[in-house]
Amino acid sequence: MLTRIEIDNFKSFNENFVFDLSETNAFTFNTECIRNNIVNKAIIYGHNGCGKSNLSLAIFDIISHISDKKSAPERYENYFNANSSEKIAKFKFEFKFGNNILSYEYTKKNYEELVFEKILINNNEFCSIDRNINHTLNTTAVGTESLKKDLSNSNISIVKYINMNAVLETNTTNTVFITFIEFVNHMLLFRNLDDRFYIGLEQGRHQIEEDIVNHDNLQDFETFLNSAGIQCRLKIRDDSFDKGIDFVFENREIPLFEIASSGTISLTLFYFWYQRLKKKENCSFLFIDEFDAFYHHSLSRIIIEKLKEVQSTQVVLTTHNTSIISNDLLRPDCYFLMDEKRIRPLTKCTDRELREGHNIEKMYRANSFE
Repeated sequence: MLTRIEIDNFKSFNENFVFDLSETNAFTFNTECIRNNIVNKAIIYGHNGCGKSNLSLAIFDIISHISDKKSAPERYENYFNANSSEKIAKFKFEFKFGNNILSYEYTKKNYEELVFEKILINNNEFCSIDRNINHTLNTTAVGTESLKKDLSNSNISIVKYINMNAVLETNTTNTVFITFIEFVNHMLLFRNLDDRFYIGLEQGRHQIEEDIVNHDNLQDFETFLNSAGIQCRLKIRDDSFDKGIDFVFENREIPLFEIASSGTISLTLFYFWYQRLKKKENCSFLFIDEFDAFYHHSLSRIIIEKLKEVQSTQVVLTTHNTSIISNDLLRPDCYFLMDEKRIRPLTKCTDRELREGHNIEKMYRANSFE
């Protein structure tokens, strides 16, 4: 699981912006929102322009050089912070797998070009390279003894290089390293606003209607929409051009996306990815930016409850909807307040001892949290 990320000189983050998911408390309610003492389900609040979307891009920058899943390079234009004269962006990730801690630190000259990388596993260096000095891979991994260490002018990540070229022996350290790679390969970011894009997990463009039909999920999709308050009947449209889905009315049938509201389209997108989340091996970490931009507040609660059922996936959501700040859904150490300089859980934003009976939405509206 991701426990912490530190960001320097990337987009809106100038100096050492830290997102820490390990600052949990000993609450006895909604314990499913915490796993291995790490926040497993988180919701982030912040004013427009405070950097919530940039935080998602910072976390998923790691995809660009470790995963084979192509990311969205157009999202990474204006890579450096505009107020900084520095020409290097710095990232430091910390992950926890079981009782093992893996730290991955790297710097970049731009979205594509790595300068420095280092991995520590349980505080012991596993591998590193500093291209400012030379192009030599340093590694203590058992199974890399005969691996070529001079990477010349190659810009390949040493994580990918070791994974592709070394036959690692089975031991705890190597297992943690492989688990880390698998975690990154199964991360997913998507956005529910009009530009609906995604990074990670899968490659290529998807025809959502066709995917639902091909997986025999039409009836389940209809049930899902009805449970979300969209009363409808659906049928498969199978003509010579495409496999699609129609709304069925008394006197006619109309293609789904011709008359679907923004909220229905957003739900359809969520349903597409939710089918993948339900398969335990499919998604390790999910970030949905503006997850309920087109939802009624009651529907937002339904979506959160569905995501809570997927315990194997660590989830981070961003929203402006204050009606879901509730101890009925999550808990105070799972709600985060963000501004341009920092992000903290509610428990770190007040001196008061927060309890299950507190109305934390009312406290939020009353500016009880810094």
